[in-house]
Amino acid sequence: MASTAAPYGLRAVNRVDGLPYAGETRQLLITPAGYASNIFNGQVVKIHTDGYINIVTETGGTGDAFPAGTIGVFVGCSYTNTQGQTVFSQYYPSGALNGVAYVVDDDRAVFQVQADGSVGQTKLGQNVFFAAAQSSSTGSTQSGNSNSAVSATAQAGTAAFRIVGFANNITSTVGDAYTDVLVKFNIGQHSYTNATGVA
Repeated sequence: MASTAAPYGLRAVNRVDGLPYAGETRQLLITPAGYASNIFNGQVVKIHTDGYINIVTETGGTGDAFPAGTIGVFVGCSYTNTQGQTVFSQYYPSGALNGVAYVVDDDRAVFQVQADGSVGQTKLGQNVFFAAAQSSSTGSTQSGNSNSAVSATAQAGTAAFRIVGFANNITSTVGDAYTDVLVKFNIGQHSYTNATGVA
């Protein structure tokens, strides 16, 4: 039972059409001079106006929509350390040089994410957003994982994600104290379904 708040960001599990998620990622550059923020595994990222990857700091709720360049979920990276060696990492440490992000950019991918409270069966098909804005500190530098969760207060109006199912297994069931839900990006919230380009 998911009785403990232990959020882990977004984890790709399959596609909304039922096909399995086969691990495909796109490599996108983080500014070579060093981006001044940690990026954790499971965080939503965007293409910034300079063409490089940044974290999305909007919650995705009404009035705080994801920007047009939102491209997917960060799942690791490589960068150059102070000895000039290439390091492969679960997360991007703030200021690292020559960063290359690995991003799940499939706009039809389904992700598992923990809610910050109980989500019942009646919430299936409703929209949710991040319970708090992502930042350089919404994750663990020990595990490299995000600790972002979605709000358990689903809304019928516009929001970043649609609940398409529940992670029913031995550790989580519908209506648990901190329900693990399955979500996908709503149309217009992901760059590939948003007619507005990065500007």
